[in-house]
Amino acid sequence: MKEEIIIAGFGGQGVLSMGKILAYSGLMDDKEISWMPSYGPEQRGGTANVTVILSDERISSPILNMYDTAIVLNQQSLDRFESQVKPGGVLIYDSYGIQNPPTRTDIKVYCINAMEASFEMKNGKAFNMIVLGAYVKIKQVVSVENVLKGLKKTLPERHWNLLPMNEEALKKGMSLVKE
Repeated sequence: MKEEIIIAGFGGQGVLSMGKILAYSGLMDDKEISWMPSYGPEQRGGTANVTVILSDERISSPILNMYDTAIVLNQQSLDRFESQVKPGGVLIYDSYGIQNPPTRTDIKVYCINAMEASFEMKNGKAFNMIVLGAYVKIKQVVSVENVLKGLKKTLPERHWNLLPMNEEALKKGMSLVKE
């Protein structure tokens, strides 16, 4: 098994955090992992993306041109990465801020209304965990339990009080997936 993922959006949307949590989840599942972030000098509002590779075998290179899965959180990322999803791959996107939805028919496309769901939860910071929950349900390459362990590993101890809310967001994201 080898899963090559790009997660892309604006800085401040939790793109890098999602990738880090996913990478830690892979470690907990005894997978080989690669986590390679890319972002501009702007912390919030600039573009950010992260490439994550999860594999049962050694990873030869973290540099990718095509992806099994693209998770895109803004129009610029959709425009850039839609064409780089392998035929038969998966594209997950949040409809908020997307003017031109994906058009490819040779991949599976999932629209997850994560921003709307985070408003319902009255917590905008739950957005990235909602999206990650959708990914976990769609691809099933890491377990929910290990995602939660990965989250705990990435959060400073002073924020562990947020773990139950993040678990709720993860499950909310899983419930949003529709074929």
